[in-house]
Amino acid sequence: MSQRPLIKAVIFDMDGLLLDTEGIYTEVMQIIAGRYGKTFGWEHKQHIIGRGSRDLATYVVENIGLPISVDEFLEMRKPLMVERFPSALGMAGAEALVRHLKAHNVPVAVGTSSSSGYFELKTAQHKEWFSLFDTIVTADDPEVAAAKPAPDIFLTAARRMGVAPADCLVFEDSPFGVTAAKAAGMYALAVPDSAMDPEKYTHADGRLESLLAFEPEQWGLPAFD
Repeated sequence: MSQRPLIKAVIFDMDGLLLDTEGIYTEVMQIIAGRYGKTFGWEHKQHIIGRGSRDLATYVVENIGLPISVDEFLEMRKPLMVERFPSALGMAGAEALVRHLKAHNVPVAVGTSSSSGYFELKTAQHKEWFSLFDTIVTADDPEVAAAKPAPDIFLTAARRMGVAPADCLVFEDSPFGVTAAKAAGMYALAVPDSAMDPEKYTHADGRLESLLAFEPEQWGLPAFD
């Protein structure tokens, strides 16, 4: 990008970006697949990161060949995730970046494909710094008609912060999330799992190994002290 924009607000995805929940999802998928003598591996995982729950469930049931319905899969998954989500840890650099932006009066939001109920479980250890966000938009928010890769979640976040989409920067770990951000008319930085194919992120405005590598001043935001 030859000329960096002057960003006025920042929107964060949550799973795999702010919180390290992807390992939990993988473990749960492997448990369910194992009950039917099936295996869940990276060849499946890479295609579901960032999807809404029903879309994700449909992909897993069909591509692994589970002899259950999507609804049965979701019901089976629920208690396994409820048990594990409260142990989710923060991703490297996430809390520090959120605190830095908030300290400099930059509006910040969470835009997640997670439901509000699961959001509460995942953030159980992180209530204090998650309270810093100006708005939290989940997939089951009444103002969200469709989950990612549709732009609804990010557009709702921008509207609530009173910032134009073109002035927003989104952090995402999934190709679907980057697609959603670009569809919303926003800038998007990808912070993917190291195993993901870089070619899946060619539509992003940049790619970082972790949030620790972000340089705010390149986007017109206050530099770290």
